[in-house]
Amino acid sequence: MGNHLWGSLSPYLRHHTEDPVDWYPFGEEAFQKARAEDKPLFLSVGYHACHWCHVMHRESFQDPEVADLLNRHFVPVKVDREERPDVDAAYMRALVSLTGQGGWPMSLFLTPEGKPFFGGTYFPKEDRGGLPGFRRVLLAVAEAWRAEREGLEREAERLAQALWRSLTPPPGPIPEDAEERALEALWRGFDPEWGGFLPAPKFPQGPLLLYLLALAWRGEGRAREMLRRTLRGMALGGIYDQVGGGFHRYA
Repeated sequence: MGNHLWGSLSPYLRHHTEDPVDWYPFGEEAFQKARAEDKPLFLSVGYHACHWCHVMHRESFQDPEVADLLNRHFVPVKVDREERPDVDAAYMRALVSLTGQGGWPMSLFLTPEGKPFFGGTYFPKEDRGGLPGFRRVLLAVAEAWRAEREGLEREAERLAQALWRSLTPPPGPIPEDAEERALEALWRGFDPEWGGFLPAPKFPQGPLLLYLLALAWRGEGRAREMLRRTLRGMALGGIYDQVGGGFHRYA
């Protein structure tokens, strides 16, 4: 069975074209369908190298029973975070606000206007290891949308307003010590043995390394030390692909 991901340029999305889930790409067509059918959307964000994204795909998105629940009660939307980092960043902020933590696969339930009201990351198909099963989550959210929709929409609007305020702080001068405070924070989180920044797992952060390079060029010794140890750790450590070249996503 095909779905609406055919024609996508993303290998991650094309990997889901044969799912029994009637996936839509993120866009107006999905939101129009949600409004027309008066359904919430289920938003799943992942990427091709994500282990738990593939586990949830295998356990749930290829399962006919789970797919039937998704297709009947929701408008399912699939996003490749590497293709749409803007969508990923916006909804990750919402997920962290809702649950206190983020990660991938990102699993969010949205109003037809795109405002999140419930979410999580990886859900096993059935209850396991303290995590609620995805099948049970779908049934509970569908029932809550039917019986408590007004309250869910009110909370979704409250969250949307809070996120908007956090993204638009009042204008003001940049504190004179902002750069020194940033450098102090980086130094406290720096791993002096292996390079990079704690906690693990460590992700190479290109913009951060460029910032350190700019500071080191201006003679900042701590920035030079953090940059040197981090790049040395990347070049000589297991994060470097000795066969194919390039670097793995995290270590």
